[in-house]
Amino acid sequence: AWSWRYEAASGEPVGDHPAADLSFPSQSDAETWLGESWQDLLGHGVEQVHLLEDGRVVYGPMSLHPPA
Repeated sequence: AWSWRYEAASGEPVGDHPAADLSFPSQSDAETWLGESWQDLLGHGVEQVHLLEDGRVVYGPMSLHPPA
């Protein structure tokens, strides 16, 4: 299963948001969902994410802030 780990800019976990326990059947599904949901996550205090596959970090941290 694929999932996201949600963090503040400091690297502290942010678990108090509606997507905290979501998992996805594929990397593509996880990335598509993030592309559609990143602004909502920012609104809940999530500033960066890590993509996980079965608990193993695939990549990250990745900022949710748009490039300057």
